[in-house]
Amino acid sequence: MSDADDLAKLADLHARGQLSDDEFARAKARLLRGEPPVNAFAQSVNGLRRSREDRWLGGVCGGLAEITGLASWIWRLIAVLLVLFGGTGLLLYVLLWVFVPEAPVRTAGYSAGH
Repeated sequence: MSDADDLAKLADLHARGQLSDDEFARAKARLLRGEPPVNAFAQSVNGLRRSREDRWLGGVCGGLAEITGLASWIWRLIAVLLVLFGGTGLLLYVLLWVFVPEAPVRTAGYSAGH
C-alpha cells in the first residue's frame, strides 16, 4: 500500500469523525516521517509485568490490573472461575507467573545511607 492510499484512509477516518483533529495530525506526521504504525495491543502485551505491590501469590493479577485498568479483584475472580471450570485458570496463572517478568523495584525516596 502506498503513502497516498494510507493518507486517503486517514483523511476518510477523520472525515467520518473516527479520528480527532489531533489524532489525525499525529498519524499523518508519523506516516510522512516513515514511522511504522503504532500497535497498541503489542505495546501493552510487551509492557506486561507482574506487580510487586498488588500481589497475593505471584503478582500476575496485579500486573494484569495495571495494564488493563480493571481492578485486580476482577482478575482474581476470573482466575478462580477458570480454575473451577476446567482448570485452565491454574495453567494460565502458572504460565504467566513463569514467563512474565516482575516489575522493576521502585526506588523513589531511597537513600544509600539509610
